[in-house]
Amino acid sequence: MQNQLEMYELILDSIYNGVMITDDQGRVTHMNKPYGEFLGLDHQKQIGKHCTEVVENSRMHIVARSGKPEINDTQRIMGQNMVVQRIPIRKDGRVVAVYGQVMFKDIRDVSDLASRLSLLQSKVEMYEQELINLRSTRYTFASIVGVSPAIHQLKQGARKAAESDSPVCITGESGTGKEVFAQAIHQAGPRRMHPFVRINCAAIPRDLLESELFGYAGGAFTGALAKGKPGKFELGNRGTVFLDEIGELPLEMQPKLLQALEEKEFERIGGTKLIKSDFRVIAATNQDLEKMIKEHRFRKDLYYRLNVIPMFLPPLRERKEDIIPLAGHILRQFSEERAASRVVELSAEVQDAFQAYQWPGNVRELANVLERILSTMDGEVVSLPDCPLYLIDQEKRRPDVSESSTLRGILEKTERETICRVLRESRGNKLEASRRLGIHRTHLYKKLQKYSL
Repeated sequence: MQNQLEMYELILDSIYNGVMITDDQGRVTHMNKPYGEFLGLDHQKQIGKHCTEVVENSRMHIVARSGKPEINDTQRIMGQNMVVQRIPIRKDGRVVAVYGQVMFKDIRDVSDLASRLSLLQSKVEMYEQELINLRSTRYTFASIVGVSPAIHQLKQGARKAAESDSPVCITGESGTGKEVFAQAIHQAGPRRMHPFVRINCAAIPRDLLESELFGYAGGAFTGALAKGKPGKFELGNRGTVFLDEIGELPLEMQPKLLQALEEKEFERIGGTKLIKSDFRVIAATNQDLEKMIKEHRFRKDLYYRLNVIPMFLPPLRERKEDIIPLAGHILRQFSEERAASRVVELSAEVQDAFQAYQWPGNVRELANVLERILSTMDGEVVSLPDCPLYLIDQEKRRPDVSESSTLRGILEKTERETICRVLRESRGNKLEASRRLGIHRTHLYKKLQKYSL
């Protein structure tokens, strides 16, 4: 029997973790050496003592009474939170002992893991903040270029709007820069360190719009994520929610949006928990919302909730003095993005052509044209042949009035102008020009000789 007990002692001492065994009354019957060293006690002298006299916060005697094991429980011992196991040992259906183990090694691993997780969490938060800052500062008031009185007045009003927390409604034709103004307002305000969440009401399918705005709870519908998904309003907490193309919002969604804007609280689809979110809203549209109200396509109460600070962006054709400064700014941006060493400028003729053109696509069309020109030209000065043909003012060719006084003259004038345009577009390549005109190259040469081209 003595030899058997000594064998048990050797086995217990070989276990790295702390081990203590009590009887059904909670008195210590065995304790291994590593546990005694951790407690600063002689492990052999603890035999016979009640577990509560040996280890603080001990529950061995409670497990002996309840007969219920406690696995991976937390116990504070010697000022440390330790992971412990308490397992009742039964004989003939009755608890006769309790085996307890303190996870020395595992607790250190857990502590190390917790430290690393804390570090990773801090890094993630830092990267999230950097991402938010980058996203927020994409457009600022410095991005709004123009010398017209209209732009100066708009920027002044937008800066005042940035100091407020009231909703802003930006209207104007497509391509006038509504999102640029929205981001500039966000960046200049107190919410700039938080998300700028963009929602294009026209781009999201009607069936998915509600879940995109408000999110959904786990299992809310077929294909939903098990853990659910937050909506744009939830993600925009403490930041700005930009509702682009608000005029495209379905009529049945408008009351729920109005409630979310007024209460700043909502429920996910299929959820029961009320979610609060502190966001500022900026809306934009190229439609006439007042006309839509008369046609019963837009709610009047929602319009008044959104249109607290109204802003109208005039089209580019109504502020032609901004065209050339904008073109120069866009050209510099493209050069920086492409790391190009050359500085591209517009010739005087091109500047005249740009200012004579109506720009139905506004700033977006201007950027598109300049990018197209940069991708094909070789020099440092944009000339008329580099431009799309529809931009060139044909009235500056000064045709002979007598040419157009007869039907034949009108036809010849039109033919000559068409050949000139196609030649410019083909950069003088007569084979390409004849292909585009749908005539043989020999026929083209005859036309060129006829019109002295």
